[in-house]
Amino acid sequence: MQYRHEVKLEISNHDMLILRQRLRVVMKPDSHAVNGQYKIRSLYFDNLDDKALREKLDGVNIREKYRIRLYNNDQSFIRLERKFKRCGLGYKSSTNLTPKQVQAIIDGNVGWMAASTDEVILGFYTRIRNEGLQAKVIVDYIREPFVFAPGNTRVTLDHNIHTSMRCTDFLNSACMTIPIKESPSILEVKWDNYLPDVVRDAIQLDGRRITAFSKYAACRMYD
Repeated sequence: MQYRHEVKLEISNHDMLILRQRLRVVMKPDSHAVNGQYKIRSLYFDNLDDKALREKLDGVNIREKYRIRLYNNDQSFIRLERKFKRCGLGYKSSTNLTPKQVQAIIDGNVGWMAASTDEVILGFYTRIRNEGLQAKVIVDYIREPFVFAPGNTRVTLDHNIHTSMRCTDFLNSACMTIPIKESPSILEVKWDNYLPDVVRDAIQLDGRRITAFSKYAACRMYD
């Protein structure tokens, strides 16, 4: 299990323009990006008491959440992801789902998951049965990803964040999303054992501080 360092910083549109130019000089675009970016759609899950949301807002050091994610509306590649956070470090495990499996989960038909040999699916199934996890909100946004091999470093610029409010029809392209209030841009930096100096220097922004911004929490504020 490889835990990764992760920091997030809420930035202005002007900051994003500056960082985009800097990062293009010292890092490479992610190979999956089209014209330097891609659209992400995520479906987040929580229990009836909104445990994941409350733990995030309360700053709990050890927490876990599940989401289903696709890129550029491509239903041929859908991921179920488990994110685990411990004292500022993050670990993510994931597995592929078919559109049929995704729709079954959204509809509450999860019995098939019990027969799976995949640990991510089984873990998700256990949480659904024991804690009543259910789909809560869709989060859409645009990501501009950059990678740097030393330190397994990844820097992303996320913007145009939208929420579906109460709609959870994940595979339906007609499920409309709306911009969140003041729709901020987010600088996100991830690395393994060390953050290379060249990247550290490139992302410096005077007067900015590390924040605990959560797209999931921001989009749930519209419930």
